[in-house]
Amino acid sequence: MRFKAYLFDMDGVVLNSMPYHVKAWQEAFQEFGLTVSPNLLYLYEGAIEPDTAVQLFCNNGCTITKNDFEKILARQKQIFQERYRVLVSPYPEIPEILSTLFGMGASTALVTSSHREILNSILPKEILAYFNCVITGDSVERRKPYPDPYLKAIEALGATSDEAVAIENAPSGILSAKQAGASCIAIKTTLDEQHLQKADMVVEDHRELKSAICHTK
Repeated sequence: MRFKAYLFDMDGVVLNSMPYHVKAWQEAFQEFGLTVSPNLLYLYEGAIEPDTAVQLFCNNGCTITKNDFEKILARQKQIFQERYRVLVSPYPEIPEILSTLFGMGASTALVTSSHREILNSILPKEILAYFNCVITGDSVERRKPYPDPYLKAIEALGATSDEAVAIENAPSGILSAKQAGASCIAIKTTLDEQHLQKADMVVEDHRELKSAICHTK
């Protein structure tokens, strides 16, 4: 699979950060007397916003107000930064994947719903240096699952949608990429294949991802 532009999600694709984000979410909810299943948090990764979260959690048996959620969100970020960010690292295959794409002359972008502050605290500079552009959640008006982040990345790389492929691990990211007209490879780092079926291809792990996009084994 050869493309001009390769667009990487960060949490759960480049970094092993999702379990730590989920732990921070659970601890933040617990401080407010609420229990939320990890699977729910994985399913809605990157798409939990104050305007939509109240209905989402109410539909899943967890009644909160928008004001409550904004407090929980702020606490989640604090817990993650204080307790978990030091545990985050890139997946072992990521440096080789990015280096190979660089050698192929491909353009790469990092497209994440995380804010720049979080990105700067967990993404190693040597990994950041591989990306031609970075799109964060606070740099677009509408985050994933809307197409805006991927459309912005594709434009920044001087590519067209049919020349771009996104690598994602969550339904909201897959939907964002597909609505932007890009191809999408989903990786099973956080969810089973049944939740990733809207992607064009699903890979088991980063070794299989490397083989798919770099033509290496």
